[in-house]
Amino acid sequence: MSTEESVPAIAPAPGALLLCRAEPDSVAAVAPLLGERMPLAGAGGGWSVLVPEGGPWRRDGEPVDRVVTGWAAALAVGAPWPVLALWWDADRAGYTLASGFRRPVGYVWLADGTPAGEDEAMRTFAARIGLDPVLDVQSLDRLTRPDPDAGRGAGADASARLRGLLAVLTRAGITLPAGLAPGADADRLGAAARTLPGVLWTEAAGRRPTADESRLAAWMPWVGGPGARALALAQTAAGLSLTAWGLRRHSGGWTAAGALLIAHGALGTAYGLSRRT
Repeated sequence: MSTEESVPAIAPAPGALLLCRAEPDSVAAVAPLLGERMPLAGAGGGWSVLVPEGGPWRRDGEPVDRVVTGWAAALAVGAPWPVLALWWDADRAGYTLASGFRRPVGYVWLADGTPAGEDEAMRTFAARIGLDPVLDVQSLDRLTRPDPDAGRGAGADASARLRGLLAVLTRAGITLPAGLAPGADADRLGAAARTLPGVLWTEAAGRRPTADESRLAAWMPWVGGPGARALALAQTAAGLSLTAWGLRRHSGGWTAAGALLIAHGALGTAYGLSRRT
């Protein structure tokens, strides 16, 4: 056997990051919707990052993109700010932007960096996140084109494409903390997040924070005000839609996100009615 026989490369493990356009204390109030404790840290001016431990894809075999897309949609419906999910696995990498009740928009690259999304999706993404319609869109357009160096073995892979995306997003205020780089698996990301200064841990589902814990407190179900009741009804409606979508697509991630929204909305509705009686 030749000593120069090549050794197969180890496929990268799935990982993800959830970027929220809000301060950490606001994100902490709605993060229990996801049902998984996560490290939470600041990620630039007005941005925060959640670092999932990855239970649904590590233990249950769920596709990482479906899980984090469902999580992003659940967070975006449950709060008045957009959520950007970055994800990657052995075959692909990409992002999903969720904002309110609008349909999520995203883009995908194959592992070798080959674009596999629609150019229009990238432009819609730029408009929703508030990037410059000329200069920033030109930078994003370059990420949708084949890499001219790919044929010579020096092309940008999928992780490099995500880093290129993040370079553009610095102009929207995003700055990822040290150690949280696209391409790392959930264990490495979690280990890096735990060492960050001022890192928080989100609470598990079911805990009811005090009204002083967040500027979103007036909208939370334990307050029972008009805003909370409106949000509870919106969450229930969105949860029904997400659950139906997940069942049709046989996606546990979407189904779980929908079920969490329904449960949270039902809790808010019931609590609001009890406060009125």
